[in-house]
Amino acid sequence: MKRYKREEIDFKYNLGIYWSILKKHKPVMFILLLLVLFVEASHTLTKFLFKVLVDKGELLVKSEITKDYFVGILLILLSVYLLLVFLRSISNWWDHYLLAKLDGELIYDIKEKYFNHLVNLSHNFHTSNKTGSIIARLTRGGRAIESMTDIIVFNFSPLIFQTLVVGGSLFYIGWIPAVSAMSTIVLFIGFSLYLQSKTKDKKMNANNQDDFEKGIIADIFTNIDSIKYFGKEKAIMKKFAKISKDTKTRLILHWNSYNWLSAGQSFILGLGSLITVFFPMVEFANGNLSLGQIVFVWTIYGNLIGPMFSFVHGIKGYYKIMGDFESLFRYGKEENEIKEPSNAKKLKIKKGTINFEDLSFKYHKRRIFSNFNLEIKKNEKVAFVGHSGCGKSTLIKLLYRLHNLERGRILIDNKDIREFKQDSLRSELSIVPQECVLFDDTIYNNIKFSNPKATNQEVWKAIRFAQLHKVIQSFPEKEKTVVGERGVKLSGGEKQRVSIARAVLANKKILVLDEATSALDSETEHEIQKDLEKLMKGRTSIIIAHRLSTIMHSDKIVVMKKGKIVQMGTHRQLIKKPGEYKKLWNLQKGGYIK
Repeated sequence: MKRYKREEIDFKYNLGIYWSILKKHKPVMFILLLLVLFVEASHTLTKFLFKVLVDKGELLVKSEITKDYFVGILLILLSVYLLLVFLRSISNWWDHYLLAKLDGELIYDIKEKYFNHLVNLSHNFHTSNKTGSIIARLTRGGRAIESMTDIIVFNFSPLIFQTLVVGGSLFYIGWIPAVSAMSTIVLFIGFSLYLQSKTKDKKMNANNQDDFEKGIIADIFTNIDSIKYFGKEKAIMKKFAKISKDTKTRLILHWNSYNWLSAGQSFILGLGSLITVFFPMVEFANGNLSLGQIVFVWTIYGNLIGPMFSFVHGIKGYYKIMGDFESLFRYGKEENEIKEPSNAKKLKIKKGTINFEDLSFKYHKRRIFSNFNLEIKKNEKVAFVGHSGCGKSTLIKLLYRLHNLERGRILIDNKDIREFKQDSLRSELSIVPQECVLFDDTIYNNIKFSNPKATNQEVWKAIRFAQLHKVIQSFPEKEKTVVGERGVKLSGGEKQRVSIARAVLANKKILVLDEATSALDSETEHEIQKDLEKLMKGRTSIIIAHRLSTIMHSDKIVVMKKGKIVQMGTHRQLIKKPGEYKKLWNLQKGGYIK
């Protein structure tokens, strides 16, 4: 069972990616931080108003000021306080409004960035990575970038601003309480950072196991039919229980790593509070500080407690976010194996000639082709036959540039396909693949996918061509019937007809039929074969078929074995000669090549 290997979190790289996305929205972020600064400063100013009130009250008790004077001061303080409350409320409203707007923009940007990157990665990447894991990482990365901005605004910046404001205010009272408060902050944060740094590996392990579990879940439900057919529900339940238990163990191990954190923080805060208040009290006893100043020291020191815990909670979230970033941003380091020149142009196929020249290719360690050569002329119908694994489908993938050649080149209209943009190459080819996978959308939209600009009349022409109109008439929603995930609501033959209609609508110069009628019954296949004959006229056609009866009228039949051409000619020519084709013909007797 494959597991993710342990990898370190690349903090510098992840923060660089985050900043590259955030910097497009710098003005909004700057205003947010200014609002936070005002809110934090207003809390200290409120405590200063209380200090003035206590000091004036003390003077009133000593009869050093009149009652009327005290009431006047009280009204002024009350007015300033109400103004601060009003401005703070306005600031909080704008803070949340701008943050919601910023978070929405950031989530959109990161999902667009990595979705586009993932879509453009090579065929090999997508066959090597579980779809469930990709979805989990993309979704979690979107949530993480929102959390990162929230942490900066609500967890990190308040402590930074309070440290500056409170530190300056305490220095106004005396250097000892200021140094004590600052030392408490440094010790509290340092201790918390040290312990939390020890948890990052546990977080990554928990993340990787979670991704692994989601990948397995996706794989299980994708293959639910096989599980039902073989009656393996209990075996699958047992397998999932073991994986889920492993996920639980890693999560608990990660969560328990914070047990020492709370105890240490409480001790540091208690000690810091004692030192911060003790020396001002001594100064008060000596008559050097007023009662209002003592109250001011204690209350603004209390201003630091909440932001310190919030900061540490933010650090905990920060490491979690970095783990989530790592899972997604790691994909950003993946490069498309299929390279194209910086000056690559768009391909426009006019004739449709294809030349395979000295192809050499191996898939992983398995050799498929060595010095393979073949010429396909304009409008020629060429069929490839041979046992499974002989290289027929691989040749099509190479034509589509889904893999890199080891040596040699493929020419279309005498132009090397590597000189052109990959998407333009593929958009100039039309294919009916062996495995027809459809979007969870309507039949109509699945067909129109190959040519979004097609008119309704053109779509219906393709539907009738594929003999699909007879089928959809029995559906309650007709062509608006939703086919389900991967087309699960349609039969194999129905999906194949949709695929054929899609290829017809694409209307390209080069047509690839990869087992195009394999899922059809004999009667329907016979009907569609006539239409396929019409479709192939005026087009260069490549046909892959196990049923030899479907390729008898091809202009050229290429017989392959272990990546080599062992025979080539028309059906009439090959059937008269002893060799691989005649063996295959006699072996299947109108059936399929195994």
